[in-house]
Amino acid sequence: MHTHKQSSIYLIALGAFALGMASYVTAGLIPMIEASFAVSVAVAAQLVTAFTLAYGLGSPIFVALTPAHRQRTGLLLALGLFVIANAASALAEDFTVLMIWRAIAGIGAGVYLAMGIGASAAVSTPERRGKAIAIIMGGMASGVVLGVPLSLLLAEQMGWQAALWLVTLLGIVAFFGLLLKLPALPAATASTLSQKLAILSDGHVLVILLVSLLAAIASLGMYTFIAPLMTDPAYGAVSSVTPYLWVWGIGGVVGSFLIGPLVDRIKGPTLTFAIMLILCVSLLVLPLSAAISSWLVMLPIALWGAVGWALQVPQNNELILARQAQGDGNLAIALNESALYLGSAIGAAAGGFVLLLQMPTWTLAASAGAVAALGALLQIINLRRRPTWTSNVQAQLNN
Repeated sequence: MHTHKQSSIYLIALGAFALGMASYVTAGLIPMIEASFAVSVAVAAQLVTAFTLAYGLGSPIFVALTPAHRQRTGLLLALGLFVIANAASALAEDFTVLMIWRAIAGIGAGVYLAMGIGASAAVSTPERRGKAIAIIMGGMASGVVLGVPLSLLLAEQMGWQAALWLVTLLGIVAFFGLLLKLPALPAATASTLSQKLAILSDGHVLVILLVSLLAAIASLGMYTFIAPLMTDPAYGAVSSVTPYLWVWGIGGVVGSFLIGPLVDRIKGPTLTFAIMLILCVSLLVLPLSAAISSWLVMLPIALWGAVGWALQVPQNNELILARQAQGDGNLAIALNESALYLGSAIGAAAGGFVLLLQMPTWTLAASAGAVAALGALLQIINLRRRPTWTSNVQAQLNN
């Protein structure tokens, strides 16, 4: 049975790999889609917005509506929907139709990831839960870092549809693998929609979500503007930012996998606090190190990638612990995913505003660093409330 459980965690991670690819590949396909449908860049870019908004806003609603005793079915349905939506996107001959299918793929992806993390936690022993979540987040990070460039190479040879067919194929493999290997999942506690919404009145959960939001604004927001910073004559004037994006991404994969064993040893809130501090410092030293050398700057970029991706492992673990007694851990994770996608959108918009004001590019990194510092300060609340909260949970479990 144990190998079954272990293989189902890796299969969920394979689905997460496809999902990471689908989330970020569209941005690279924009020039080809623009040519294919004769639409402007600004319009083609809305495909990314359609996916991320549907992911961020749609997934918590669908996770909340999934019946408590149908967790395994819900997971498989979400993955099935994601596969169908990607295949339909590849076949789309009309831009509006493509946009609708990208939104449907976004909902499928968001529900799948939240339920997948919940499922991996359910089939793992408590002391191995952090490692299981890390494998899934590592799968997603690898999809972004390795999957996106690979699928873009494929698209350059065979057209933009090829990238989506690759995502579809990986999704199908994960789907049939899980159909065969995923054991029955324990039923979540049945609760009404209003009880599920009450999760937002849990102060502890709110602070966790706010820290995730601030981290995403800082980390993913700044990621959008790595090009304006690195091409600035004052900071390296590099001709291609691709190597830097690779360094960021490889850092992310390494961080996602290395954090697993740490989560099972160090208290989650302490780990999150350390991550927020490292994120803050690495963003603040970006312009300084870039001004010195275009090689030296790779160090803070790798660190920023590593902690930015690693953060979600302790955060998701904390959310599962915080809502275990209420049985709505999956919903808490879906809300955390929403915080990430929302943070990414806010960060991109805020960075765009900074550039509109024609402020020097170093202010982008400085603002991102300041947001991360704010997140670290907020995390102190979680550090201080931990002892009483743990004893409450223990008391509940003993009853």
